[in-house]
Amino acid sequence: MPTLTADGARVHYHRTGEGPALVLVHGTGSAGAAVNWGEITPRFAGHRTVIAPDLSGTEATTDDGGPLTAEGLAAQVVAVVEDAADGPVDLLGFSMGATVAATAAALRPDLVRRLVLAAGWAHTDSDAYLRSLFTLWQELGTASPAAFGRAVAMTGFSRGFLNAIGRERFEALIPNMPPTEGTLRHIAYDLRVDIRHLLPRIQAPSLVIGAAQDITVPVEHSRALHAALPHGSYAEIDAGHVMFFEQEDAFVELVTGFLDS
Repeated sequence: MPTLTADGARVHYHRTGEGPALVLVHGTGSAGAAVNWGEITPRFAGHRTVIAPDLSGTEATTDDGGPLTAEGLAAQVVAVVEDAADGPVDLLGFSMGATVAATAAALRPDLVRRLVLAAGWAHTDSDAYLRSLFTLWQELGTASPAAFGRAVAMTGFSRGFLNAIGRERFEALIPNMPPTEGTLRHIAYDLRVDIRHLLPRIQAPSLVIGAAQDITVPVEHSRALHAALPHGSYAEIDAGHVMFFEQEDAFVELVTGFLDS
């Protein structure tokens, strides 16, 4: 897989498909793009070139191990766009990746044709729930990796979805986000992030997708993101945080409909 150097990191990215470029920016977790986007990439790759970077904190990308910033992670996305695509791209960020994608769109508007932000948020500190959840993840990640994995799986999906898939499939979700050093770096970033000052600078037409049953990043954050964007539209999916696992067809339809309009 291709690699490049950006913001002091050796950044790995995935590239597949043919057509206009769609860049997918993953959320929290050291497994990176493969876990977030592996199942859904084929839905886009039939008519698009899908590019998915592994940001600092993932197993595939190496750096100095320092604190992560929105600007630094966005610089990695920008470097991947410049290396892998010819001209402006469509950019989709999920969860933590939504903060990174929004920052990239704000700082390099020339590289972003359309922007999609799924289950994202703009800042953490003033929300006691969000701050406490990420702090709990940190504490569990240090004290009990098994409990960490269970807590992330519980908050990542709606209760109805977890009951529908059954106990065996639920237990299989638990190892998907181990509390590695990289994952804990992502969570530290999640606790610090504040991109409110950048949102008015985004020029690209934007779609914010909220998850109505999200108990990781409550849907009010998606609604606030939409309200802060100069050229934004908004949609909600009746699902938990990882909406494209629960409602894949609805997610793909919303994204492709927006990008193709």
